[in-house]
Amino acid sequence: MRTYPQRPWVAIGVVVHKGDNILLIKRAKEPNKGRWSLPGGAQDLGETVFAGAAREVFEETAIQTTDHCLIDVVDSIHRDDENRVLYHYTLIEISCLYQDGTLKASDDALEAIWAPYHKISSYDLREDTLRIITQSYLSRKASLTEV
Repeated sequence: MRTYPQRPWVAIGVVVHKGDNILLIKRAKEPNKGRWSLPGGAQDLGETVFAGAAREVFEETAIQTTDHCLIDVVDSIHRDDENRVLYHYTLIEISCLYQDGTLKASDDALEAIWAPYHKISSYDLREDTLRIITQSYLSRKASLTEV
């Protein structure tokens, strides 16, 4: 059970880049149901982080990804009105590139879109999500200028 857990869940959040666009999904489940976010979910037993990132993106959006790298690790802790831990995820944030596929929301995603990076702040993202997207975008841009 994911609510009121006995321990944190290891999960993966994925920033997918397609040119200057970022893949966003509208969450179908709590926490943050109905809000724009990054694709991702719980890591499966025996699965590497990068394989989990590719699987979660594909399950939620039918998009295949490549060139996976680590961005950061984020604590996502949600408390109820009595200050008890309702959800606790240790999110491993991954950056990757679009490889193939036609965007289609499914599984845990109500909607999926390619959002222009310069408009990303208009999607009412959580502060940590916006920070991770910005960190990933700037890192990708910097690596392109180094070549």
